[in-house]
Amino acid sequence: MGTLGTALTGFFALIFLIILARSARIVSQYEKGLILRLGKYRATAGSGLTFLTPLIEEMIKVDMREQVINVEPQKVITRDNVTVTVDAVIYYRVADPVRAMFEVQHFGLAATTLAQTNLRNLIGDKSLDETLTARDMINTSLRAVLDEATNTWGVKVTRVEVQRIDPPSDITEAMSRQMKAERDKRALVLESEGVRQSEILKAEGFKQAEILRAEGDATARTTRAEAEARAIEMESTAAEKFFHDRAALARQLHVLETTLKDNTKFILPGNADLVTVLGLDQNTAPALLPLRREPRPGSPGSPGSRPS
Repeated sequence: MGTLGTALTGFFALIFLIILARSARIVSQYEKGLILRLGKYRATAGSGLTFLTPLIEEMIKVDMREQVINVEPQKVITRDNVTVTVDAVIYYRVADPVRAMFEVQHFGLAATTLAQTNLRNLIGDKSLDETLTARDMINTSLRAVLDEATNTWGVKVTRVEVQRIDPPSDITEAMSRQMKAERDKRALVLESEGVRQSEILKAEGFKQAEILRAEGDATARTTRAEAEARAIEMESTAAEKFFHDRAALARQLHVLETTLKDNTKFILPGNADLVTVLGLDQNTAPALLPLRREPRPGSPGSPGSRPS
């Protein structure tokens, strides 16, 4: 009996240790533990060690980190009947672990199916060109639809990104040729614009050069004319200053010589203007007496001449 009692005690102790070990649960930092008692939600356990009631409680762990779902590529027909291959990725995180566990089954599959359906709707309403250029708008619209649908599931969709939109190969080749033609066209336009601008600049430069040359010639002529005028003015001033008296005296002598040639005699009043002009007044006459010419031999009144 003693040996049997010891064996039973050891057996029950082992069973207790096994049950105790199975009732202990460790919840990680990024997880939440949902405790179910006989299949009914009882509480949410945080990170750390948690003990459950043996045999009647169990725990479901929910990952609270942001996660990603790949939306598999699918063929979608655009509004202009072009078939494109589209795929996307969905980033989400669990906001309410209880609703995320009990409100939806297989959240990943539900979100993927919903994203594929809405991608077909969004791209089907647009042409190929609009689809290729409206990637941001598609992302925003798809995120809004998914966020509204998953809000009741306790899940928050943070981002939705369309990874690729691939047209058929023949459409891709046609688009490549079109882009090349557009680039060639822009290159020709830019080259023509460059030539035009160059010709305009050359014409403007020639025009400015001609204007500057004309202005330079006008300035030079003006300067030369002013210099000549100043030279004439200086000559006139010098002549007026230094040669006026001598010129007047020379003119008087010339008039006197012309008047008195051939010993011609004139009787003039002393106050006559001609006396003053000839310098024959009493102040200047003595100075002019040496200039009187003698009669030439054989002339009337000269010594030795014979009366006819």
